[in-house]
Amino acid sequence: MIPTNRRLTHPGTILKEMYLKPQDVSLRALSEAAGISRKHLSRIVNGHVGISPEVAMKLAAALDTTPELWINAQRNVDMYDARQRLSEWKPTRVFGELQPLEGEARTAGRKSERR
Repeated sequence: MIPTNRRLTHPGTILKEMYLKPQDVSLRALSEAAGISRKHLSRIVNGHVGISPEVAMKLAAALDTTPELWINAQRNVDMYDARQRLSEWKPTRVFGELQPLEGEARTAGRKSERR
């Protein structure tokens, strides 16, 4: 289970501590191998920017990991940050209890009958 009481490790920290340092790989070497500018990679490693799907794909190819590793790590950090920002926010209900549309209710019933 993912902890919700603390911010999870930024994927840039994971990159630095689990891949770059142990293998003594420089930012310059990784940036050349992955096709990511050294400046952008530095901003990721220092936690100033997140990892986009494109960067996740490039890191996965260069480091022999999966893009999901990087995207999931980023998503977890982003969700924690959003929860913190919205902790005091209370939504205003625009609608009362929503009911499925007539056609959707029939379609949903047919799909469950087929299984």
